[in-house]
Amino acid sequence: MGGVGKKPVRKRGSRLDELQRDALVYAAVVDSALDAVIVVDEEGRVVTMNASAEATFGYSKSEAIGRSIGALIVPDDHKQAHEAGMARYRATGVPHVLGRRVEMDARCRDGRIIPVELAITEVKLPDRRYFTANLRDLSAAKAAAAEIQRQREALHQSEKLAAIGSLLAGVAHELNNPLSVVLGQATMLQEELEGSAIAESAGKRARQIQSAAERCARVVRSFMAIARQHKAEKRAVAVAPLLEGAVELLAYGLRSNGIAVYRDYESAMPEVFVDPDQLQQIVVNLIVNANQALQETDGKRAIEIRTFVGHDGLARIVVDDSGPGIPEAIQAQIFDPFFTTKPLGVGTGIGLSISRGLAESQDGRLALAASSLGGAAFELTLPLASGSATEVERGGKPADVPSDRAAAALRAIVIDDEPEIAALIGEALSRNGYRSDLAGSGAEAQALIAAAAGGYDAVICDLRMPDIDGPALYRWIEANHAALVERIVFVTGDALGPAAGRFLAECRRPFLEKPFTPADVARLVADFAPRKH
Repeated sequence: MGGVGKKPVRKRGSRLDELQRDALVYAAVVDSALDAVIVVDEEGRVVTMNASAEATFGYSKSEAIGRSIGALIVPDDHKQAHEAGMARYRATGVPHVLGRRVEMDARCRDGRIIPVELAITEVKLPDRRYFTANLRDLSAAKAAAAEIQRQREALHQSEKLAAIGSLLAGVAHELNNPLSVVLGQATMLQEELEGSAIAESAGKRARQIQSAAERCARVVRSFMAIARQHKAEKRAVAVAPLLEGAVELLAYGLRSNGIAVYRDYESAMPEVFVDPDQLQQIVVNLIVNANQALQETDGKRAIEIRTFVGHDGLARIVVDDSGPGIPEAIQAQIFDPFFTTKPLGVGTGIGLSISRGLAESQDGRLALAASSLGGAAFELTLPLASGSATEVERGGKPADVPSDRAAAALRAIVIDDEPEIAALIGEALSRNGYRSDLAGSGAEAQALIAAAAGGYDAVICDLRMPDIDGPALYRWIEANHAALVERIVFVTGDALGPAAGRFLAECRRPFLEKPFTPADVARLVADFAPRKH
């Protein structure tokens, strides 16, 4: 019991051992920290630093100790503020950033400027003070945040493009109806004027109206071809008409920017085996890129489109411009998704990436080529169609008009909620031997078909109608008048819509895409002429 209450006697040597052990543990913790730790004295000279600081800034501990931290890692444009802050603290003792987390730039040994998060703590000793700077490299975090923002903007852009596609479907539908009327009536007017006293002057005006309407129709069709989403359907295609369609689509922008377009098409150029819509989209993307590049050019603004067959037996399409060209430093990146040098709002950086992907899906390739105009040239390589002809696709030959004897027996029903369109189709059919009944709705068509006991040789039906639309009427005919199913032809200005596209693919019935001409109507219904028994 005599020893109870007595404190153990601690030897001086053991206390020193404990202090040395604590110092070693502290040094090990600091040295293994993931963040950079730099200790400086009151003059701002480095006392020590850990391994992370060496890795982050590129200085070894031995070459950093004793040097001013401002000379080591403070960027030149921040040095004056850093020196002023140190002097103010030494004079007043009032801290400015002590105990706070701040973001700033720091300089590495190789001159790189990196973003860091800085926290400074004061260490007071009996004879002097030290400052411990904890610095976290934010480069990876900033890059990740920038990537997230880029992906968010890309998603936003994708949503905008999807919305524009839906809007385009509606606009195309609204434009195609009046364009069909203008185009059809202009054609019929020319036919009626033949042999009349005013045929020369009035016929010339009618041809001008028809030409303008056909141009509008081609522009609408080109937009729809680009916006249409479908599985690639490759076939033998003449190159020149597709290239001209792309140029015509962008003609206003090129003309308003003072850009001349030159063509150098190889004569007797063979057809290529591609999806025509996707080929036109590639060419449109390349011309749009050239147009944007040329807006930064003060001198001659020109685009040249060349076609030829290479020594390897593959077709070549080159889109060349006289713009500033592409710096060699970024040539390897231009096909990367979302890479762009254009200002915000001007480009998304996906055009060339999409174009290369489309080219590869056509068993072709897209690459930079030598420019003959001093700017940037892109060469599209495509496979030739085996045994291809040089004749331009025209969509088939005009239909033969039925003889008068056969014509007297033919009967059609035209269903369209646009009276002008229904009347136009009916008149076109009458000129090709059909007697047509017109219906302004699906319900009216059902009544007429039921009254005629299905006795129609052709059923021409609009796809989109407010009450009973084309697909619903098709299913009703299929259930009640099955013999008529093979006589149905659809008319649509909305073939790029996903629902319309799925239905047309499922029913496998022919369709006429607005805007159309009377000859298009005659051609499509030609197969129905012998139906009457």
